[in-house]
Amino acid sequence: MAQPRNVALAYSGGLDTSVIIPWLKEHYGGCGVTAVVVDVGQGDDFDEVRAKARASGADAVHVVDVRRQFVTDYIYPALRAGAVYEGRYLLGTSLARPLIARVQVEVALAEGCDALAHGCTGKGNDQVRFELAYQALAPHLAVIAPWREWTLGSREEEIDYARAHGVPVPVTREKPYSMDQNLWHLSFESGILEDPWAEPPQDMFRLTVDPAAAPDAPEYVEIGFERGAPVALDGRSLDPVTLVEALNRRAGAHGVGRADLVENRLVGMKSRGVYETPGGTVLMEAHHHLETITLDRDTQHYKALVAPRYAELVYNGLWYSPLRRALDAFTTVTQETVTGAVRVKLFKGACVVVGRTATPSLYSPDLATFGRGEGYDHKDAASFIRLFGLPTKVFAASHPDLTRDGPALPIETPAGRRGPGAPRR
Repeated sequence: MAQPRNVALAYSGGLDTSVIIPWLKEHYGGCGVTAVVVDVGQGDDFDEVRAKARASGADAVHVVDVRRQFVTDYIYPALRAGAVYEGRYLLGTSLARPLIARVQVEVALAEGCDALAHGCTGKGNDQVRFELAYQALAPHLAVIAPWREWTLGSREEEIDYARAHGVPVPVTREKPYSMDQNLWHLSFESGILEDPWAEPPQDMFRLTVDPAAAPDAPEYVEIGFERGAPVALDGRSLDPVTLVEALNRRAGAHGVGRADLVENRLVGMKSRGVYETPGGTVLMEAHHHLETITLDRDTQHYKALVAPRYAELVYNGLWYSPLRRALDAFTTVTQETVTGAVRVKLFKGACVVVGRTATPSLYSPDLATFGRGEGYDHKDAASFIRLFGLPTKVFAASHPDLTRDGPALPIETPAGRRGPGAPRR
């Protein structure tokens, strides 16, 4: 790679990016460094982050607030798609990375930078997410990944490097957690969590209380949706950022949204992560239940098949791929009828949907009742069952030896007679 003149660095002020600014200056002949700070709801003091970047040697610092775009253009599409990776992970970090990379690229182009840099490790998924976004948005810019170049081999060595260069870092050797926070979640990795047998320390959690210490009375929340997107909380219309923040507080106060899992990283190894996604957990559950009364059976079932693939694309950094865009088009059509409200009970770490309504709804009490109802003739079921089972009946008649799962069972009749498969005594 040619000597870069000006590098746009995705800067957070955390441990990794804290040491990258002086490292870039040292190893690339005093090149310029433009720190790009993207506000996706991590709750940082951005004046402090800006000052820290400057003190570390950044020539320019850009702080860009994209919280609304994060919710409407990244979180909500994944919510409408029902995207959950490996059945547990709600993709908080995975969804933020393509947006952060997009902002970084736009700043780099505006500032005339000729290189992009990130602080992702050589073992993680984030390096893939950032660099696939770079390839999609600005393939002509060079990429610098310090973790794949420098001699610092651990977080402890990074801490020592930072101290030697006068850069303050928000971690210690005693609590070397790697944390990533945004509007959707807070994640924890590293440290004691690298032992999958070890229980996460209770003082680690920040967004959720210990479910055992949560209030002894449940709280009910009502979420209103329009075309699959949350638009109201308890009947009050809220902008997307305010809605997610409010639901994070209310669900977190009841210990809702903790997940502890060992996931399969794209790069090949298994990794243990602990996540707090209080509002997201409630929204995902509520959205699913609203779909049960607003989607027809075939669409609902097929969408459930597509959702894991959508989640996998996001997790693997393929946000800007043609397939993800195509699946979004499919999801958008499915959400045309997903308008209504869902009532959720929050209690001791659990969120339970206790009510759902939509106008119109595909749920018909008159059809579903076991009592007398109009519009359904029980006699119709006999003909339906005969037609539905016709292929099975034909196959059984042609291959009776392949139809049963094993020999006849030794069943005793009420009169004590042996059934056809009973052993003789």
